[in-house]
Amino acid sequence: MMNNAVEIRDLHVVRGRHTVLEHLDLAIGGGVTGLLGPSGCGKSTLMRCLVGVQRIADGSVEVFGKPAGSAPLRDRVGYVTQAVSVYDDLTVAENLRFFARVLGAGRDHVDRAVASVDLEEYADDVVGRLSGGQRSRASLAVALLGEPELLVLDEPTVGLDPVLREELWTLFHQLADSGVAVFVSSHVMDEAERCDRLLLMREGRIIADGSPDDIKQRAGVDDVEAAFLAIVRQDRGDAS
Repeated sequence: MMNNAVEIRDLHVVRGRHTVLEHLDLAIGGGVTGLLGPSGCGKSTLMRCLVGVQRIADGSVEVFGKPAGSAPLRDRVGYVTQAVSVYDDLTVAENLRFFARVLGAGRDHVDRAVASVDLEEYADDVVGRLSGGQRSRASLAVALLGEPELLVLDEPTVGLDPVLREELWTLFHQLADSGVAVFVSSHVMDEAERCDRLLLMREGRIIADGSPDDIKQRAGVDDVEAAFLAIVRQDRGDAS
């Protein structure tokens, strides 16, 4: 894998009369990179840009040296949206076999994806009867079918209890340790501590970039939420 999975240059996205992303320059490499910020700050839009499904006004997004969303990236990028993206009336295995056919992935890919999210004993259960955390893991299994080198996760733990969130974050780090670049968004500040690298976003701009410890040290506080608030106040002062 190349040094950076993603290279973003001067990315500008406008929706109606509103700027959603403001001339972003960003590179994303290995490990677990977290994108944190309040709802409506542009996180999902940035995620959509990475997978090539967002119209952009200016700039470029390259993934592994190719334009985001281009055909050669089809099985190299996995994407999990906020909404569970599996069929409730099919079993876990049936869902995965269906999406495997779409991707041209073999049965061995299905078995590995089910095992990687620890759903083997639920493979024959109908998704609609699973818990929220199990359904989230089923969606993640679909994203892993092509054995992606970049995994884009849009608020994958929203609505889950702390135990399930802990399990998913453990899985994200296992994937990163295996060589997958994991890019995950959240508006839950305590999840920031789980990231190798942290991007704090406000109003379509990245206002801080570094390890959680770096960002806390920069703000002179002991937790990321306090750091975010301090950096926002500083950002407002700089912008005025």
